[in-house]
Amino acid sequence: MMRSRLALAIVALLGAVFPASAAAASAEAFSIPRPTGQYAVGRDTLHLVDRKRPDPWVPTADGRELMVSMYYPASTGGGPAPYMTVDEARLLLKGLKLDTRFKAEQLAGVRVNARAGARPIGGRHPLVLLSPGFTLNRATLTTLAEELASKGYVVALVDHAYESYGTAFPGGRTLTCVACEAIERAPSDEAEKKLMAKAAEGRGADLSFVVGELTHWKRWKMIDPGRIGAAGHSLGGNAAAAVMAADRRIRAGVDMDGTFFAPVPQSGLGKRPFLMLGTKAQHSPDSVDTSWPLAWQRLDGWKRWLTVADSGHFTFIDLTIIGGQAGVVDPSAPLSGERSGEITTAYVGAFFDQHLRGRHQPLLDGPSAANPEVAFQNP
Repeated sequence: MMRSRLALAIVALLGAVFPASAAAASAEAFSIPRPTGQYAVGRDTLHLVDRKRPDPWVPTADGRELMVSMYYPASTGGGPAPYMTVDEARLLLKGLKLDTRFKAEQLAGVRVNARAGARPIGGRHPLVLLSPGFTLNRATLTTLAEELASKGYVVALVDHAYESYGTAFPGGRTLTCVACEAIERAPSDEAEKKLMAKAAEGRGADLSFVVGELTHWKRWKMIDPGRIGAAGHSLGGNAAAAVMAADRRIRAGVDMDGTFFAPVPQSGLGKRPFLMLGTKAQHSPDSVDTSWPLAWQRLDGWKRWLTVADSGHFTFIDLTIIGGQAGVVDPSAPLSGERSGEITTAYVGAFFDQHLRGRHQPLLDGPSAANPEVAFQNP
């Protein structure tokens, strides 16, 4: 089944990134890279519930629940912010079959740069919505979130109920991946694809709901409602396209290595810009994922299709960066953790600078000698 192949790929990759010897390493050895922007980074945590929509995986739940980490440009103050809870880390490692090889306290103890409740800077700023990969906690996009916030963006990093191995919610609840169980029970690959499309579209609705609810956030006046973008990894990347298809408020989107289970509409995305950033092995024009050529054909605005040599599915999130700090390289994706983070933040940041701030970015015009790993595809 498709879901099983994905799970095996995740286990194989993280088995290389976090070998048995990593269990002896200190949690202090792992940290999110220091952002390169001019601002400090603040973080708030929101619990949002859409009671007008039933949860797609647990219809008896009291609405659709979301956990949102709000990152924002800050000046000073605030206390240390955690990476994730020990329970979230334990469930993630258990789901990836790495619980005997890596301690939950190590993953939970990854040091971040954001400060909880830090004083925000003034002014109104673009908003970027971020959605993580299927089964993964939102914390795995911390590097990108912090980098964008340090450069003056407000970032809403969203966890979708029942779609991760473990996400902590208020009241001492940690919800697990009911969606995984539903997909594992699917009778065919086609049925799995339909469920993944349902998940992507549901996440698109989640992101749209978050935009409306942020008027209740205590710092909502920081947000410029005319400059909103969306990005995500894997299924979260598909969600970025899905929310653009449904919500005209989203002006620009990025898919980081995600299959378009929910396809880009035949009518396009209203001439709005979209970036596809993926692995050379899996998301080149002649690769097995045929959803990318179809999406490229239907995108009707400014668009770029970039592939990264020597990269893997997790090149675009924190896990490869943390693995690099452990001194481990996946032979099937030898791009270093440091370069993985640099490439991701550079190109995603440039995309939003150009399309939400109107600042032309030469990095997006064509191949760069500074980034020989990145190829511009134009099938």
